[in-house]
Amino acid sequence: MRERAEAILRVLGDVSSRKITVFGDFCLDKYLYIDPDKDELSVETGLTAYQVVETRCFPGAGGTVTNNLRALGAQVRCVGLLGDDGEGYDLLQALERVGADTAGMVKTAERPTNTYTKPMRRQPDGAWREMNRLDMRSFAALPPPLEKKLIDNLSQAVAQTMGVVIVDQYIERNYAAVTDGVRQALSRLARENPDRFFYVDSRRFVAEFRDIITKCNEAELLSAMEPGADADDRSAILRNGRMLREKGGNAAVVTLGAQGACVFEAGGETWLPAFRAEGPLDIVGAGDATSAGTLLGLTLGLPLPTAALLGGCTSSITIQQVGVTGTATVSQVAERLHTLL
Repeated sequence: MRERAEAILRVLGDVSSRKITVFGDFCLDKYLYIDPDKDELSVETGLTAYQVVETRCFPGAGGTVTNNLRALGAQVRCVGLLGDDGEGYDLLQALERVGADTAGMVKTAERPTNTYTKPMRRQPDGAWREMNRLDMRSFAALPPPLEKKLIDNLSQAVAQTMGVVIVDQYIERNYAAVTDGVRQALSRLARENPDRFFYVDSRRFVAEFRDIITKCNEAELLSAMEPGADADDRSAILRNGRMLREKGGNAAVVTLGAQGACVFEAGGETWLPAFRAEGPLDIVGAGDATSAGTLLGLTLGLPLPTAALLGGCTSSITIQQVGVTGTATVSQVAERLHTLL
């Protein structure tokens, strides 16, 4: 791994010139910090009324990818959906606060902004514990006019950037930004733009993308390719990773948690180790951080296995940031890469 780490370190100085599109599912991660010392009894219901003493909003899903790319210094254009609501306002503000270009975001009054509300209750030792999450999203098929607008905005962004990270976050078919029609358009754009990198992170539909670099974790891989197979069986990962690569017509990256990752290319497989991450860990957003680092590495001219190592390095830093949607900086990445030298 020493040679790969050295290769990454040599190109990190060029990050600010990289122009990347983040496309697909964006959401708002909204943290509510509750002080138990201020609990009140509701006169109306007799239930405990929790008192929120602080709120913090972060862009999630595609927004997490955007945050990580911007923290690393890349230029980012965002193309996705948001509602004409308060959460949509907060999401746009959060994206623009980190310097992302949001002109390609599609606002609509027909759907809510996808939102994960995360109540965080302070514990006796001062630590914060996440309570039951409150989710808000649409459970209706995406109307064709919105689908067309997304594709049009994506086409414009592709012409002005060096690569596209596609975030396919939701498991319901056609309810969010990455619909069946959008998948077909993405494959067409990838074929029409061979000089651009197209990379998708999909939770459920990873086997349905064509001509695009696919990324998933081992559970998502087996769910898509061989349900019931043992995720701890390396032969099952190899067998299904190869099938995914062949079916999609491009390379595939399968992340394996503490076991690292495996990159599947036409010439064979490359196993990559995980970076050691100590202390309390929060794996929320880990996959998004991996995607950000990997696509950035590709635009920097790194071969896919080396770019995936950069993705793993980025993720190992973000998961050490508990209670927030974490990011990593170039200096942090460089420091961690030096552990491989």
